[in-house]
Amino acid sequence: MMQRSIVRRGLVIATSLSLLVTTAACSDDGDSGGGGAPVPGVTDTEIVLGTHMPLTGPAAAGYSSIAPATKAYFDYVNANGGVHGRKITYKIMDDGYNPANTQQVVRQLVLQDKVFAVVNGLGTPTHTGVLDFLKTNRVPDLFVASGSRSWDQPEKYPSTFGYNTDYTVEGKILANYIKTNLAGQKVCFLGQDDDFGRDSLAGVEKILGAGTVAAKQTYVTSNTNVAPQIGAFKAAGCQVVVLATVPGFTALSIGTAARLAFKPQWIVSNVGADYDTLAKSLGAAAPLLEGVVGSNYMPMDNDAANPWIQLFTKVNKEHNGDAPFDGNTVYGMSVGYLTVQALLAAGKDLTRESLLAAVEKGGFQGPGLAPLRFSKTDHSGYGGARLSKVTGGVQSYFGATYETDEADGPVNEYTVAPAAPPANGIPTAS
Repeated sequence: MMQRSIVRRGLVIATSLSLLVTTAACSDDGDSGGGGAPVPGVTDTEIVLGTHMPLTGPAAAGYSSIAPATKAYFDYVNANGGVHGRKITYKIMDDGYNPANTQQVVRQLVLQDKVFAVVNGLGTPTHTGVLDFLKTNRVPDLFVASGSRSWDQPEKYPSTFGYNTDYTVEGKILANYIKTNLAGQKVCFLGQDDDFGRDSLAGVEKILGAGTVAAKQTYVTSNTNVAPQIGAFKAAGCQVVVLATVPGFTALSIGTAARLAFKPQWIVSNVGADYDTLAKSLGAAAPLLEGVVGSNYMPMDNDAANPWIQLFTKVNKEHNGDAPFDGNTVYGMSVGYLTVQALLAAGKDLTRESLLAAVEKGGFQGPGLAPLRFSKTDHSGYGGARLSKVTGGVQSYFGATYETDEADGPVNEYTVAPAAPPANGIPTAS
């Protein structure tokens, strides 16, 4: 504990010194939000945003394509005039899903690159480590790529906003499916050993009841051997296994179960349920995904008739090198669309304060199936999800979209239809 305290004090001192240097540097660097006062990362012609993502490492499968997809949407907007005449520059930093790396690259983004805001930093354990740093430096921390409840603390972290469906909300919706369709079966749970797993399990138990999950296991991303956990599930006679896992560990779990001749019904969190990503990881073993139930709140990437998919496919071809198009691509471009909405709503005289006020005002509509919840008292992001199932090698939605809260509220159907995209694919200022 003493060593940790010394390290923390050292970081505080280093941060304070760096902030002083940065503040001094900003006094004559010409940054301007258009209103006369210097605004880091904003000039009359440019808005500099940044993010941290696992482009390499154990969580790179699938996730490494998110930030390039977001950048592609920004490039599409830039090619059509930008945001109030400013072009967006998006700096993408690889943290390898390692919290220590995240702290290093986010400090670089803020103190050296002087980004205006961090957008869609990915991961629960990684982003948790930079929350206080971003708050201290008053950097807008938008649309974190994780469903941890940590991002929804407006009083403690007023500049942080989530994006993904809250893991507890999602856990309740997954459990509601189990309660309705798989009643009486022995349910077990595998979760990442952090807020991701804990929040998801909390949601599952709110619906199924405390003590009803027969076996609970966790994993850490530094250990790719999940045979002990899967073996424990088999020994316990689990019939349904809920996975709160990143894509690589979803594939590992399903592949390991097959080797152990263990065939439960898999119910998978959105962040680890994209079929294309999992099929690529499993290769010839992709048929093991048949029957997997997952959740999502974005249009399905294989729905060619959906106007959002048509828009994003066009953007992908024109600005993303026609990269493989999957759920991560849809996710990344959807984040880009929301970010542009927020920047436009913040007005021509862009400041960090005006951006945060615009997000808290809410009212954004985009490709999401579930309600997007932003207000002064709610920074959580999407508030629901719809379930999907893999049938014949195709992942498709079934049933209604559901919404609920992270407390003890009921799981209700959400019947509002998603908005259609604008004709030119770019939101207007509101």
